[in-house]
Amino acid sequence: MAATLEHDGGNIYRIVISGRLDGPDLEGLERRAAAEIRRAGPIRLLITLDAFTGWEESANWRDLGFFVRYGDDIERIAIVGDERWRAEVLMFAGAGLRKAPVEFFSAPEAQRAAEWIGR
Repeated sequence: MAATLEHDGGNIYRIVISGRLDGPDLEGLERRAAAEIRRAGPIRLLITLDAFTGWEESANWRDLGFFVRYGDDIERIAIVGDERWRAEVLMFAGAGLRKAPVEFFSAPEAQRAAEWIGR
């Protein structure tokens, strides 16, 4: 599994998750995102699921520390991936629970996701 966070310009950050997401990779993403929020202020996330296969079952997914501390500092989340992951990924991202809008886009809609995140 690989998870990367790159600055795309302005307050937009691109996350690419390949394979299976595990606890240490998620914690690393959260640490880097928190550092960027502290440095630059609120951010927007464009997340791409590349050959995504789900979440590691043994990880502690109930830890809401990042969400509690930084959830309001994320202005928008666009997720691009295989349609079969739509419901689970939206739930995992806290769609409907956070102030920020969270939208899912299928892989062919990647350009539309990039445009939406920049609005």
